[in-house]
Formats: sequence, structure tokens, C-alpha cells
Amino acid sequence: MTVDIPARLAEVMPGLRRDLEDLVRIQSVSADPARAAEVERSAEATRDLFAAEGFDAEIVRAHDGAPPAVIAHKAGPEGSPTVLLYAHHDVQPENDHADWDSPPWEPTERGDRLYGRGAADDKAGIAAHLGAVRIFGDDLPVNLVMFIEGEEEVGSDTLVDLLQAHQERLAADVIVIADSGNWDIGEPALTTSLRGLVRMDVEVRTLTHAVHSGMWGGLVPDAVLTLSKLIATLTDDAGAVAVEGLHAGPAADVEYPEARLRAESGATEGVEWIGHGSIVERLWTQPSISITGFDAPKVDGASNTLVPTARCRISMRIAPGDTTDNAVARLQAHLEKHTPWGATLSTTVVDTGEATQIDASGPAYDAARAAFAEAWDGTAPVDMGVGGSIPFIAEFLEAFPQASVLVTGVEDPDTRAHGANEGLHLAEFEKVVKAEAFLLRNLGELPR
Repeated sequence: MTVDIPARLAEVMPGLRRDLEDLVRIQSVSADPARAAEVERSAEATRDLFAAEGFDAEIVRAHDGAPPAVIAHKAGPEGSPTVLLYAHHDVQPENDHADWDSPPWEPTERGDRLYGRGAADDKAGIAAHLGAVRIFGDDLPVNLVMFIEGEEEVGSDTLVDLLQAHQERLAADVIVIADSGNWDIGEPALTTSLRGLVRMDVEVRTLTHAVHSGMWGGLVPDAVLTLSKLIATLTDDAGAVAVEGLHAGPAADVEYPEARLRAESGATEGVEWIGHGSIVERLWTQPSISITGFDAPKVDGASNTLVPTARCRISMRIAPGDTTDNAVARLQAHLEKHTPWGATLSTTVVDTGEATQIDASGPAYDAARAAFAEAWDGTAPVDMGVGGSIPFIAEFLEAFPQASVLVTGVEDPDTRAHGANEGLHLAEFEKVVKAEAFLLRNLGELPR
């Protein structure tokens, strides 16, 4: 039978909203061992939601003590394609409650948004999948597999093991990953590239112990000055990455208006943009280097001595087309070459994540573009890059090389995922649910 998707959407949205709010109230912070029971409760709630829709649903984990994921199956018509729908039920810490305008664990509607930790990232991804399922009920146009992860926010350490252990159960023709976002309110997007990540701790030592700055200053270099000079070599005068041998490439021809860029980035008035090339190239398809931590004596109470050691954390995003092995080697070589004044250099790779470039062509992507345009009243989706990293996408591509991987999501430029006042734009969320239902319908209509 033909399902009237818009009519069914109107019927399921009130209950879907209630279920999303219930999920948001669960403090499933995977980075906090004290809230491990909440992560378990979140997995159980997710399992039960899909079980109630007729799915064969269970909680799985890579090994005893590993974070809980949910795998669920429901059959569609015989011979129809199999579609895997991914999201994650764990969330970021809420940090200081004083920074929130409403309690982070109590979903609160203000204006056109629903606020709360996980309201968008990524419990709305779970809800979008659930909404599409409810629209079709027992008249699914495709076979569906749900894979709802429980450790995405802490690096997906056991994901590869899960993909290997359950490869047959998770195998699909199309994989829809709902953990990204749209270009803007009213402008949908498909994410087709993501930068990778290398984090490295760097320490320099110039002294065996602290010494008086008056007695030895001007002759012996202190470690803070030495490390600062080393850090300065990582970029050119315009702020572009100066590490040789890193890959960079072109980006989609998308305009990013100055006023929107400044508002969304939080840049202070008068601050200048760094780097070379178009805005989206600098954000999506070029490497970047940031210093995200620095260990040195505090200003308050600092003694009048030369500091013997100083340490920083370098966060380097690598462009699609590059590899973490190359990036680590190039960064290490640069640091060794430019460490000033004979200081002792020590480096430690904290973690890495590969960049992703998706071939966004073929019948599944045609079906997705048509579905998005229909849901957004004729507005075609943008092929968007993302400056941040979702390393597990590369792992899905490797585990299921024959599958078409579609990266979508519920976020928009003002979602504030991972920050205070994370919020879901409710009207856009409704379009996301509608678009996913149209996508499943379109996939079910492809030639078999």
C-alpha cells in the first residue's frame, strides 16, 4: 500500500517529541564513569523504542564492560534493499550548568528550538530514524537495520570490533549516518567530506631545574619562550599551516556570508580570519593547526625564575585525501627541524582519526537528493564539507566497501552541539524526519 508520508508525519510527531524528550532526560555521558549506569539506561530505552515498533532489538557490546550499542532488525518486502540507519545515544558532558539558560537535562522549548544536552547530538538522530519507522509502520519499503552506538563521544574505541563481530547482521546496501547537519535553516545538505584529526603533545626542556631569571636570563633560554617560538613556526604570517607535505584540496563553490560566519564562529569584533583560499576551503579541505592546551606556571604566584620545561597540545585537522600516518610524520619532522636553541624535544601522539572523502554519486545519492528536495519544498541539498572529524565514517567505508554511505543529520549552524544551550530547531527536525521517510520510499522503488 502507498503511505501518505506528510499525513503520517503529522500523526507521529507529538509522540516522537515526547520520546525524544525522555531520551534527553537520561544523562548518558559516556566520558563520565560515574554515569555508566545512565549510558546503560539510555541503551535500554533506545532498544525498547525500536522493539515497540516490531524490531528484533538487542543490546550488544564488544566485550564485557564495553559501552552498550543497540542493533535492531525489521524486514521489508522480499528482495528489497537493506538500509542501515546509524545514530549514537551517548552525549557530551554538560559542563557548567551556570552556562545554560535552562537545565541541561530537562528539555525546554524556547522560541523555535528544543534545548537540552543531546537534544540534537545525537538523540535527535535516533528520533529521526524512529519517526521514519513510525510513518511506515508495518509497510516498510526496505529492510531496516538500526545501529545505535554508545561511545561515539569518547572516540568509538570498540566500533571496529563491533563491526567485525556483527558484520553479517550490519551488512547493508545503503548506510545512513545521522550525525552531521544541514547547511542552514531551510537549506538541507549531504556531508561528503570530513577532515581527519591528529592530536600531539609537545614538550621542550632547556634546563635541568629552574634558575634565577636575573642571574641567567639573556644567556639561557627558558622553556616557555622556546616552546612559543616553536609554535610560531607552525603557521606563516597569515596563519596558514606551514608544515610541509600536508595535503590540501578544493571545496564546493558555496558562499559563506561574512555576517553569518562571524556570528556563528563567535569571533570577536575586529579579529581577522587566518589562512589562504576561500572560506570553505579553509574550513573543509585544508589542514589547520590549533593549540588546545598549554602547561606552564600560572601568572598568579609565578616566581622570578627561568622555566625548565613547557608543554602544549597540538590539534591538527588534516584535509580529505591525506592520511594520519603522513600527517604525524610531517608534523614530527617539522618540530624536530624547528626546535630552537638546541632544546630537548619530546612528542606523544594522543590520538588520530582519518579524514573522509565520499563519492556522492549513484542511485542512492540520487534518491537522497530527491528526498531532501521534496522535504524542503524544492530546495536542493548542498554537498557540504565538515571541518570537524567523524573518524568512524572511514571505518564504515572500510567495513562495507560496497555500500553507499550517506551522511546526514539534524544539526544547523546554531545547534551548539557539545556546548552550553545545545538546541534542536524543531521545524527543521520535522523536515529531517520527512526527508528520511521519502528517502526510504525512494530506495524501495529502485530497480531490484
